[in-house]
Amino acid sequence: MEFKDLGKTGEKIPAIGWGTWKYGADPGEEVNALKLGFERGFRLVDTAEMYNSEAIVGEAIKDAEGIFVATKVSPSHFDYDGVIKACDGSLKRLGVRQIDLYQLHWPNKSIPISETMRAMEKLVDDGKIRYIGVSNFSEREIEEAQAALKHNEIVSDQVEYSILVRQIENGLMDYCRKNRISIIAYSPLGQGKLYSRKYSGLYELLEGIGRGHGKSATQVALNWVVSKENVVAIPKAGSTTHVLEDSGSVGWKLDKKEMERINGFLA
Repeated sequence: MEFKDLGKTGEKIPAIGWGTWKYGADPGEEVNALKLGFERGFRLVDTAEMYNSEAIVGEAIKDAEGIFVATKVSPSHFDYDGVIKACDGSLKRLGVRQIDLYQLHWPNKSIPISETMRAMEKLVDDGKIRYIGVSNFSEREIEEAQAALKHNEIVSDQVEYSILVRQIENGLMDYCRKNRISIIAYSPLGQGKLYSRKYSGLYELLEGIGRGHGKSATQVALNWVVSKENVVAIPKAGSTTHVLEDSGSVGWKLDKKEMERINGFLA
């Protein structure tokens, strides 16, 4: 198991956790997948009120201990009362008394960020959430959100990042590293595009590198993501098969030449 710092909190979270976007096709299998992941020590799970998967996560965690639970409030609920109400709804669906990481799902320019953050700090003060995070925020948006906080710090920014989607390398990744803000990478396998015919050459490269480590192309792709200093990944835990494979993505390292070959493939 590999752990990384969560922002400046001193808390350690797994380098690989579980995403639950598009859950609901097979709730029984999805619950089993999460439980298996937790049993293997990957005790980070991410959901959102927008995903309609919080109840499934709640079922998976109800008999477990030490699970780090992250969820998100939808932008349409960023007014003060909306944030409070949304959090209460998430707590009920998750079946927990406190959310570990509560995140603003997307920026919403129509509601003052000061109002939203005032509600977020109220939730911290009331013990309903532990840490404040954001999702899909730019450097400027993070700065505006942080400036609106009086007593707390933004600990993370959840953004799309994979070998195929690397826009955060154009400034956001360095900004977060310098400010000790964790990056939580969603869709770390490119939303399945990694397995498409279009990227067959890249897949073959990953397969070849993986053979040298006794790993699959998927495991190499996830290892590449979490090799970055302040990045954790949350692949979708859609089945026990996915969990078993994804769990083998850490505990080993790609060497410098392998990293360069992957980095250069799409350059």
